[in-house]
Amino acid sequence: MTVRRSAAALATTAVLLASAAPAALADSSASPSPSASVSVPADPHAGLYGTSDPTYDGVWRQSLAFLAQKIEYVTPSVEAVNWLKLQQCDSGAFAAYRDFHEPCDAKTMTDTNSTAAAVQALAELTGEKTAVANGIDWLASVQNDDGGWGYTPGSPSDANSTAVVVGAFARAGKKLTDVTSSAGHTPYDVLRGLALPCGGKDGGAFAYQPDKKGALAANADATAAAVLGTMGKGLAAGSYNPGKAPVCTPGTNLTAEQVAQNGAHWLTSALAGSGHLDQAPMPGSETTDPQPDFGNTADAVVALAASGHQDKAASAVTWLEKNSAAWAKQSGPAAYAQLILAAHATGTDARDFGGADLVAQLNATGPAPAATAVPSPTPTGAQPAAGSTGSSGFSVWWLIGVGLAVGAGIGFLLSNRKDKGGR
Repeated sequence: MTVRRSAAALATTAVLLASAAPAALADSSASPSPSASVSVPADPHAGLYGTSDPTYDGVWRQSLAFLAQKIEYVTPSVEAVNWLKLQQCDSGAFAAYRDFHEPCDAKTMTDTNSTAAAVQALAELTGEKTAVANGIDWLASVQNDDGGWGYTPGSPSDANSTAVVVGAFARAGKKLTDVTSSAGHTPYDVLRGLALPCGGKDGGAFAYQPDKKGALAANADATAAAVLGTMGKGLAAGSYNPGKAPVCTPGTNLTAEQVAQNGAHWLTSALAGSGHLDQAPMPGSETTDPQPDFGNTADAVVALAASGHQDKAASAVTWLEKNSAAWAKQSGPAAYAQLILAAHATGTDARDFGGADLVAQLNATGPAPAATAVPSPTPTGAQPAAGSTGSSGFSVWWLIGVGLAVGAGIGFLLSNRKDKGGR
């Protein structure tokens, strides 16, 4: 779950969404920001990470930067934190980017992905409980009847949006009962319905959404996101001990753990050989051959490590160490953050990642941090300490709650958003 589309593709999608469902995009709260105590700088970009146009990814890349810094013991500057807080509307929602000198109104295109990412980031900071709670309340208010979320309120549920929102509830410490729709459905219901059955082509993978005929097609971005979602984990999943090799379990009445392991099984197969995932060439590209997908590969590493398969992510980490430098430099903060999250999840040193100090490179894209500290080395496979950026205990109740529910009766605008990491 990263910046999954180029700016042009995001712009096109935004226009289509606005024309198709303007009411769903509207934020009824006409207020500059709920952060009345925050000083408002004259420059709407002051405190923002990266120098590229933030229209479609400002909040996303800022949030990923904070999450990556948190796990590397870096405290962002007050200026940077204020920038993110000023992006929030009184409703609790966030837009991908807005000029905070203007009020949130019916023209403010708030979305679930930006809101969920910001909630996860702000949850890592002290003193931001109100902003987090407001964001959670808004996300809960726009949950679809099927239990999931689309990119914008009212749009059909998709794997990526549902998963990143689950991560927000996880970081906020909410229970499964708090993410059940008015119709009695959980996010797990949506994610399970988007999983391709084992035994067939691409078995275990997740689709982003069904096509017009209801058919499912494997999507690497959606699969990495949904593996985390079905485990109730956020974007910054901790490092975990390797478990057994993932298997693909057939059947329809599967537990959340089984569905997650099925996704991990598919990711393992997709990474086998080359050590990386591929993406289709961008429109207008000089080549028609698939190209390495750095962002999705990093996300797959996080998903595999979080599901207990660090060993299966080792070749991908090695490939990223050797090949990702140019991509990260071109893409910017979100890309550096993705690599840091992948390094952290596998016990790899983000300060010596293929000879590069990813933490220093990320820090250099924004205001100087308020504080930094070099952590003591953690052995590969070690369990995260209490209060670390693991799942905050969410995965335990998530699995238990989903099991009870089942017995009684989760592109930087999505699929390719990794192409633009937000410089």
